[in-house]
Amino acid sequence: MQPVLLVDRNGAVATVTLNRPESKNALTRQLIQALGNALDELDRDEAVRAVVLTGAGGSFCSGADLKAGMADFGEVSVETRIDEFHAAIRAIAHSKKPFVAQVDGPAVGFGADLALACDLRVMSSRAYLQEKFVKIGLMPDGGGTFWLPRLIGMGRAMEYLLLGDRIDASLALDLGLTNRVVPPEDLSATALGLADALAKGPPLALAQIRAAVRESFGGTIDDALAREKSGQTGLLASSDLVEGVLAWAQRRTPEFHGR
Repeated sequence: MQPVLLVDRNGAVATVTLNRPESKNALTRQLIQALGNALDELDRDEAVRAVVLTGAGGSFCSGADLKAGMADFGEVSVETRIDEFHAAIRAIAHSKKPFVAQVDGPAVGFGADLALACDLRVMSSRAYLQEKFVKIGLMPDGGGTFWLPRLIGMGRAMEYLLLGDRIDASLALDLGLTNRVVPPEDLSATALGLADALAKGPPLALAQIRAAVRESFGGTIDDALAREKSGQTGLLASSDLVEGVLAWAQRRTPEFHGR
């Protein structure tokens, strides 16, 4: 029986692949638990500097597996089931590592939320995002009501959340929901290229930047300045800063080590 989740490491980049292509990588309890555990492990692995999240077989993720339904979760309560799904979102949002979503085909429902939780998104020309929950009488439960208004504004977010319409790759690019749109055959190389560039960056600075940006939507400008002051004070005492300045002076590429 094939594993439902694949984790491959290529240097400092880890690629996490949802591997249920026969169901367009629909999320069962086994898969969502494996994903949460893998993401926690990668966050603790100092050798990993960036993560690519993707799906197998020309699809990113079609959301929760409705065919398996509650039977897949046995006697587990609805609250516990949602908590297990939320663990994967929290693992991405609170990680110290940058995440790149490599989206091919559908990213629907919770699959859309997984892609939106990442820092950068690369979509193939045949990919699409869709917060489809409302089509079956539900609401987003993976952070969609948080991510979309922040990424595209309340008015457009309301449209796609209330109507549940799909957002094709070209529209996603226009809206600012994706950083790149490329032909399917170029998708993996493009996502890995971005992840590799991130992996070569200063990990301490990247962690502080992504944390500050993610927290910036709450509070005031004074709160933001306080976060930046705290983060910058630590970075000014780091070995990475010394390496960055030396590399600049010596006109070479810096080698950051996260110290």
